[in-house]
Amino acid sequence: MGFKIGLLGLGTVGTGTAQILLDPAQRHPLVQELDLYRVGVRSLDKPRSVTLPNHVLTTDLDSIVTDPAVDIVVEVIGGLEPARSLILKAIAHRKHVVTANKAAIARFGDEIFTAAAEAGVYVLLEAAVGGGIPVIEPLKQSLCSNRLQAVTGIVNGTTNYILTRMQQEGGDFANILADAQRLGYAEADPTADVDGLDAADKIAILASLAFGGRINRAEVYCEGIRQVSAADIAYAEKLGFVIKLLAIAKRNPQAENEPEQLQVRVHPTLVPKAHPLASVNDVYNAILIEGEPIGQVMFFGPGAGAGPTASAVVSDILNIAAILKVERGSRAATDGAPLLDPLLACSHQHYCAIAPMETLTTRFYARFLTQDTPGVIGKLGTCFGDHQVSLESLVQTDVRGQTAEIVVVTHDVLEGNFRKALAEIRAMSGINDIPTTLRVL
Repeated sequence: MGFKIGLLGLGTVGTGTAQILLDPAQRHPLVQELDLYRVGVRSLDKPRSVTLPNHVLTTDLDSIVTDPAVDIVVEVIGGLEPARSLILKAIAHRKHVVTANKAAIARFGDEIFTAAAEAGVYVLLEAAVGGGIPVIEPLKQSLCSNRLQAVTGIVNGTTNYILTRMQQEGGDFANILADAQRLGYAEADPTADVDGLDAADKIAILASLAFGGRINRAEVYCEGIRQVSAADIAYAEKLGFVIKLLAIAKRNPQAENEPEQLQVRVHPTLVPKAHPLASVNDVYNAILIEGEPIGQVMFFGPGAGAGPTASAVVSDILNIAAILKVERGSRAATDGAPLLDPLLACSHQHYCAIAPMETLTTRFYARFLTQDTPGVIGKLGTCFGDHQVSLESLVQTDVRGQTAEIVVVTHDVLEGNFRKALAEIRAMSGINDIPTTLRVL
């Protein structure tokens, strides 16, 4: 007896998922036992690149998540609603769920995983982060014996593509974004990508898995790439860096007996060229995980697209099907909720404490436009010193007419002190603008 799959959505990822399920040759033998039983779509008449019998397709998505015959519901419609409601209804009907929906999980994970635990079902989400890159399952299983310290990733292909082209061509953000939209690498409304919201959803999920607690998505610091200019790309190059939009989750250094806090943040960052993430270009994603005793491991690959994301979706379906097959074979399931594999199910209930940004210690890059008058560099240096901001370098890089451009890179400093210094500098006579401030890895 096979396992009946109810697929919600037949867009890019849904179509890729259906293609795998309908073509099991040379895949794991368990794929042959997966029956694409019902598929929910918006329109029955839309031309599709996958052929399905008419009785499989339906516009009534509720009928799929409540159907007693369906074993696993696969949600790939995206967005917050009706995805959230359908997932919860599937759980209420004791269906296992596979989803690629990072936005719904990042915002409603508490509600979804609490309901799943009570119903005794799995909610798996490998496809929600990193497309086809296997990173969710390794965090849950392969790396779970480690004491993890940090997860640092390039997890948004659109912004990485834009920054790569800016680096290679010397172009400005707005022009390359427009070209990326024309080529289909960026959405017509690119806000979720270029403002870092998509990456923030993903790092909230990765942080939760890495550090064993729930993450309040609203507490994740989020800064996009709109402020990054061709000038910043060029200065980074001269200083030995490339600029990447990084999603970072790490344990915050703390004194003995202090409660543990995490740093969870997304922002453009100057990355040293020798760093493993510096050479990850175009639409590719990579996630670097650091822990003890393993050291560093990096997961790299295509972060989006029908094939890669569908690969992750079907791997989750197979994980659940394998457990169901064992249960059926041994007749171990009881009338009550079945025991869940603690390495696959979500077992944590508490929320992690997130450190305020002003308490973080990091390096900074800043670019200043000033009047070309004597003493400006001295005033900058004095102000930074007054706020305990130690400078690694301070260089007047360019003079155009009466305007000078000054670039500084700091040593590790307290972010709150750096922000106070900037506020004071903005008010100084002779300072025209501070167009860019970026963190340095």
